Amino acid sequence: MIDSTACYVRYIGTLTSVDSATSSKPLSVTLSYLTNTCGLSPHRAATVSKRVLIRSTDKADLVLQLLRANGFTKTQITTIISNVPHLILADPKKTLQHKIAYFESLGIAGPELRNIMCVHTGILKVSLKKRILPTIDYLRVLLKTDEDAIFVFKRFPPIIACGAEVISSNICTLRALGVPEPSIRRLIVTWPRSLSFRVDIFGDAIREAKELGCEPTSKSFIYALNSIVSMSKSKWESKRKVLMSFGWSERDFLMAFRASPFFMTASEKKMKQSMEFYLTKACLQLTDLVRRPLLFKISLERTVIPRCSVLEVLMSKGLINKNVDVVLALSMTRKRFEDKFLACFKEDCPELIQAYYAKTFQGFGKKCLSIKSL
Repeated sequence: MIDSTACYVRYIGTLTSVDSATSSKPLSVTLSYLTNTCGLSPHRAATVSKRVLIRSTDKADLVLQLLRANGFTKTQITTIISNVPHLILADPKKTLQHKIAYFESLGIAGPELRNIMCVHTGILKVSLKKRILPTIDYLRVLLKTDEDAIFVFKRFPPIIACGAEVISSNICTLRALGVPEPSIRRLIVTWPRSLSFRVDIFGDAIREAKELGCEPTSKSFIYALNSIVSMSKSKWESKRKVLMSFGWSERDFLMAFRASPFFMTASEKKMKQSMEFYLTKACLQLTDLVRRPLLFKISLERTVIPRCSVLEVLMSKGLINKNVDVVLALSMTRKRFEDKFLACFKEDCPELIQAYYAKTFQGFGKKCLSIKSL
């Protein structure tokens, strides 16, 4: 176990500015309070103490008392103080209790509110009056209902930190381009993070979406915009390189992106796994993935492998033709697939259910040459 006292001594000894009893006492109090009372590690306490200096623990005690009274656990309190150290020097009623009371008035309370505040500590850094209230009010006006405004906040709490001005500016840009109101509403309700970016970053994403062939008036535009703005340029290029490594051309990429921009939100790992599985085990062609890029977003473990297992059994029993449309079978809703391939054959082939849940599919093998896909 680390000797926290020794850490304090070593840390204090490295500070050239702390060379008197007057200045070292508050620092010592701060380090001790952060570790022993707030639960921070000595290393983290040393870092935090550069940002706050506790001269008296009276106000800090009130802050912790208020957090405990509102149900925050010791671990949650440690997380909050570690990320928002200035909170411990603030007036607990003005900076904390009023925020808690406001969110409770919106129906966000208890474990849900505590979790939001711990995961998204930025909420505790911004002003209730200057940032939180105006942003929620703007969302209410924009979305027409309190329920939708609260839904958006819960979906992406940091939207509070970016403020109504940024959201409004980005929405004005979309409207100026002719993006339909239903599309704008879908964007903010489904992907509110997309509208939280700085105006210049948001504008760059719009230009790139248009350069890739997505028109602002099309339904796919907001999907393209979200896909682009949700990742860094380096990450975007890395994913493109993965696709190219499997033989995709620039034309293939553009065709796939225009058909379904959302496929680019799949991780690099998922893209590699999907390409390898579809081409080697599911016996699909590269063109199948170009035409149906959403195959990248379907879970291999939960959906693709179980369905391929069922198709393999049905083919081996001669219950379905070997030129079955695999892409269509994988793209169906769960209910439609089960109705078409399980319910219709479970009496003639009782092992279907076991195949469906065992997930033991190893590949269509020699059947590859005769399987037809889109």
